Amino acid sequence: MTGHEQGPVSADRARALGRQLIEVHQWLRAELARLREEIAAYAGRGTPQPPVPLRAHCTAFCQALTRHHTSEDTTGFPALAEQFPELNPVLEELRQDHLLVADILRRLQRLLTTLSPDNAEPVRRELDGLTAILESHFRWEERRLVDAFDALRSPRAGEELFGEVLEAVRGDVQR
Repeated sequence: MTGHEQGPVSADRARALGRQLIEVHQWLRAELARLREEIAAYAGRGTPQPPVPLRAHCTAFCQALTRHHTSEDTTGFPALAEQFPELNPVLEELRQDHLLVADILRRLQRLLTTLSPDNAEPVRRELDGLTAILESHFRWEERRLVDAFDALRSPRAGEELFGEVLEAVRGDVQR
């Protein structure tokens, strides 16, 4: 990769972008794991209506992940492509992953509208599939983009590049 010269952004500030991406991914992984545990616990209880917090958590997770990917697609990836055009094939692969994930999230939200202990298994399968895809996606993205984000000369903040999820990450870390 070329273009490691620092513009108006300090080296420490730039290196923080790669760390912020990893922090966002760690938070999303933890939330997805928690959601999977909540679905399993609900299915095991046999209560007819899922608790409101379970649906709210799933909806909030889906929205956070969507905002993160939208921010990457509209802000983070274009900034990388401008400075590092050699990353365009990787960025396109990641955008395709985002479309696949969006399809899973739509199916998941549709399934949640009729969630009951008797039909919790399709929800669990979607969550299992989402977990596998996201883990692969996050690892690939981190391997290929963290160094580029660290070298990015853009003055944009992590929230703009990675989505509002970064605020949630900071909130969890401070608890």
